[in-house]
Amino acid sequence: MKLTKLLMLSVAAYLLFAVSAFAQADTFSDADVEYSFDLPEAIWKQTVKPSTTSPNVEYVYGDRNSGHLEVRKIAVKSGDLMADTISGEEQRLQFLPGYIAGKTENFDGALDGKIFNYEFVRSGRNMSGRFYFLKADDKTIYVLRFMGMSDKLRSLRNQTDSIARTFNLKKTK
Repeated sequence: MKLTKLLMLSVAAYLLFAVSAFAQADTFSDADVEYSFDLPEAIWKQTVKPSTTSPNVEYVYGDRNSGHLEVRKIAVKSGDLMADTISGEEQRLQFLPGYIAGKTENFDGALDGKIFNYEFVRSGRNMSGRFYFLKADDKTIYVLRFMGMSDKLRSLRNQTDSIARTFNLKKTK
């Protein structure tokens, strides 16, 4: 009986290792931006590439309604609270049709911060947004803006969390 359990555990460990070896994430990194992050699946496609004049990056998960990611850098005054930055972003969202503010959550990753959730309606479809506010330093906050159809974005939550967890500043040489 013990031998059977040991054999089953060994096979399970081997399968877990084999699956994780094939689940290689793509890493976004570009010379025009000072950050990088991992994309958990190859279905995430870049739609906006950063340049020297615009450091913005955008990705979609298959199509824009399934999942859309925008990465933005926000300059803040030293000593400003994260809540003030979130409130400023929320002010812009409140005019979306059917806008409903959700809860704000704490977030721990390579950069710590807050998550702001909300819902709205676009073309008669229930949509959601999940914004990750990640504090780089006293004067810089990065916002990872995920938007998509509510049911699709909800099913991608583990991926949005993973992208935000791996979002990090590049090491300066």
